[in-house]
Amino acid sequence: MAETSKQQNTTTILTELTDVMMSRRHASPDSSYVAQLLHAGEDKILKKIIEEAGEVLMAAKDGDQTHLVKEIADLWFHTMVLLTSHELRVDDVLNELQRRQHVSGLTEKASRQSR
Repeated sequence: MAETSKQQNTTTILTELTDVMMSRRHASPDSSYVAQLLHAGEDKILKKIIEEAGEVLMAAKDGDQTHLVKEIADLWFHTMVLLTSHELRVDDVLNELQRRQHVSGLTEKASRQSR
């Protein structure tokens, strides 16, 4: 029961964050960081994702779990901004992960290579 509640809470947090990001698509860049990124365009968002991915790698190498969690949160956040810029939602990614849940990783990877 506790695991189901925890999963629902996580999904709720991601859904609420997605809703906020979607509402910022047409907001003034002066009103929020998300609006600034969305107005700056995809290149800016992609650069932030690359920057955050590098910070995740460094935090992992440092072995500091707290720092690693914070950097991964930053990476997820900026990835969600990218999804928002393409009018996609975190639910789209969660549905894809759920689709893959009972598929061997090797089988799934092979199916992507044959496309």
